[in-house]
Amino acid sequence: GIVGVFGYGGGIVGRYSDVPDRFPGVEHFHTVRVNQPAGLYYSTENLRALMDLWDKYGSGMTNMHGSTGDMILLGTRTENLEPLFWDLTHDLGQDLGGSGSNLRTPSCCLGESRCEWACYDTQDICYALTMHYQDEIHRPAFPYKFKFKFSGCANDCVAAIARSDFAVIGTWKDDIQIDQAAVKEYVAGNYPSNGGSHKDGDWGPFSLKKEVIDLCPTQCMWMEGDELKIDNSECNRCMHCINVMPVPAAGKEK
Repeated sequence: GIVGVFGYGGGIVGRYSDVPDRFPGVEHFHTVRVNQPAGLYYSTENLRALMDLWDKYGSGMTNMHGSTGDMILLGTRTENLEPLFWDLTHDLGQDLGGSGSNLRTPSCCLGESRCEWACYDTQDICYALTMHYQDEIHRPAFPYKFKFKFSGCANDCVAAIARSDFAVIGTWKDDIQIDQAAVKEYVAGNYPSNGGSHKDGDWGPFSLKKEVIDLCPTQCMWMEGDELKIDNSECNRCMHCINVMPVPAAGKEK
């Protein structure tokens, strides 16, 4: 790039104004990418330290977080880059993320730390690959950027399929397990659909046919009497039925 820190080819996006005489406040307005923690877990102490650092060396403007990953610090001058980088790495123990034609900072959902649907430890693999590929993250060597993203289940909360080159999506190994008694409770209206997320709207009574069976993308579900049936060979594991009825439907072996 046109500007950076010593030894790194990525992490800083250089931005200069074409009319600095008219807008001297943004004569330099470089963007700094800070490597985000796996699952985007920050402590309040860490966030305050980062904001204090950015108030000291930059504009105070941030982007927290776009789908591209990294904490984005918007707006600083060239002469501030090296002291900012020193304080970030030495005092805060954090590093720059990726930018340009390199491996961008690997990104993941919060996985098994909080989500019951996660089928593998997304944070562990994200951290491991981040540490393994430090050189590729900081020193661009590719003709174009490259992204890893890790989602613990097919809900794909980090948009791995849409926003990465190497998407890892967790799923289960065997058939979906169905609690038929719980299905009856949903039909009777005793369990809230969608985990209760729609409880404050006037949606009318829950309809298993309209809200689950008819919306199945492969039409692999049907009712036999009062029992829900699934043709697992046709299931593409989209997670829709599990999201709508989290109690009775779940993948078993991860």
